[in-house]
Amino acid sequence: MVDKFFKLEERGTTVKKEFLAGLTTFFSMAYIIFVNPNVLGAAGMDTGAVFTATILAAIIGTLLMGLYANFPVALAPGMGLNAFFAYTVVLVMGYSWQQALAGTFISGILFIILSLTGLREFIINSIPKSLKHAVGTGIGFFIAFLGFQNAGIIVNNESTLVGLGDFKDFSVLIAILGLIITLILLVRKIPGAIFIGMFATAVIGMLLGVVEIPTQIFAPIPSLKPTFGALFEALPTIFTKDMIVVIFSFLFMDFFDTAGTLMAVGFRAGFVNDKGHLLNANRALLADSTATVVGSILGTSSTTSFVESLSGVEVGGRTGLTSVFTAICFSLMLFCSGLLSVVTPSVTAPALITVGILMASSLSSIEWGKIEVAIPAFVTIIMMILSYSIAEGIAAGFLFYPITMLASKRGKEIHPAMWVLTVIFLAHFIMS
Repeated sequence: MVDKFFKLEERGTTVKKEFLAGLTTFFSMAYIIFVNPNVLGAAGMDTGAVFTATILAAIIGTLLMGLYANFPVALAPGMGLNAFFAYTVVLVMGYSWQQALAGTFISGILFIILSLTGLREFIINSIPKSLKHAVGTGIGFFIAFLGFQNAGIIVNNESTLVGLGDFKDFSVLIAILGLIITLILLVRKIPGAIFIGMFATAVIGMLLGVVEIPTQIFAPIPSLKPTFGALFEALPTIFTKDMIVVIFSFLFMDFFDTAGTLMAVGFRAGFVNDKGHLLNANRALLADSTATVVGSILGTSSTTSFVESLSGVEVGGRTGLTSVFTAICFSLMLFCSGLLSVVTPSVTAPALITVGILMASSLSSIEWGKIEVAIPAFVTIIMMILSYSIAEGIAAGFLFYPITMLASKRGKEIHPAMWVLTVIFLAHFIMS
């Protein structure tokens, strides 16, 4: 029955292979269980509730991907999306976390609509590849910057805005040691390098007395009450000009992050045909978008497909059974909230920096030899970091794109949708 449902024999795999693949995928992305509460906690959210919401969103999304799309991909609240939620929408733009959840909810609904209609192809084709890669790269740099800040490696400086922190501070030192350990594991291609690196950082911190030794590992599941359904009270208050930019940014980041991950996994697993079409693409996108809606109701930022799923594919995962085993692993973590006390900013910093490095790899895909392409890409990346806002970076880059394309007499290549976005972003800057 299992063989027939997941098509194990047809795809050349076994239950044992799928189990090992699911376990590998879980350890490769388990860091998000502790990093996400830390990031969203900066926005004022209850970390215990976010811990539970993170795991439940991962379980539901991953099961949907496995049982409905039969795809070996795991989902969880995404890095970059959570940073945008906390550090841009709440801390910079001044919205409440409840309003940010409402924006996430609306973006998820729009994502579902895109997944069910032909608008999916229209949107994919409207954004130039250079800007897609620039957004991914910029978010990577932004996340890494957050990691350096949280670790105290980079601090405020009255003369130069930023400067190096105090390297005699043990909390800074354990973050640096943790980063070195994580990067060595990554270079050695050890599965679960980021998660193991976080664990090593926490242990070093406890030995040096700067990280609290947990009194318990297993604990009752934290209540969802502080965050569950909180978005619905805020929903009527979010229809403002700035929130349109926020919702678009949530949708843009989630949509292209998911599409990129599914294509990457699809190529490695052999799910892409000669025409470049992905097997069960609509089902996979629908599973992902539904997970975002469910996650926002539970109380977490956008839930998305994790590229770390490639680690499971590399050890033989070829069906949705891989995802089912990953979801089971996530469910066991519901009882480990006692570990939240050891996950300090210094402990999560190596994970943030490492994820930033991985995301910044898109830099090589930008056509730097074409100045009309390089300028908006560069503006997107640099403005995300210097304005401390992912949304402002996207808006600035999208504004410069038509300018440089027109100047290079390539205006006919600008998609009509890009003109609409240009007007929206221009209005955003003028009215701000």
